Amino acid sequence: MTNLTLKAREVFANDRYATDITGVTLDMVEPRHVCCSLTITPSHRNAMEAVMGGVMFTLADLAFAAAANADLLESGGNLAWVSLGSEIHFLAQPKGARLLAEASCVKQGRTTCVFSISIKDELNTPVAMVTTTGMKTN
Repeated sequence: MTNLTLKAREVFANDRYATDITGVTLDMVEPRHVCCSLTITPSHRNAMEAVMGGVMFTLADLAFAAAANADLLESGGNLAWVSLGSEIHFLAQPKGARLLAEASCVKQGRTTCVFSISIKDELNTPVAMVTTTGMKTN
């Protein structure tokens, strides 16, 4: 595991809703590229026994935050990138027991950025696609 992944885990442990309540783990962190995951539990399911859409959105949101801010963490800076808006497309219910998200930078300028986040299960079933637009706060 890289030093940047360890640093991101330390910093984003403070994102308690994503890490403590939802169970998201940052698996690999590089500047502008992150992979993270979570194990699906009964708490993640809605009244129809499907995985709640908010679980997938939370996974994507943390992936975006870590990917957009990774270069700042790597250089010792503070978090500065936040989301302005996101669009999520639910593609299928997961077949497996884990969700995997991969966030990749589409474009990052001085003050705005766009990231694409794909969510699959461990059986490679496409579950959701998210596009997040962010802005730099300082």
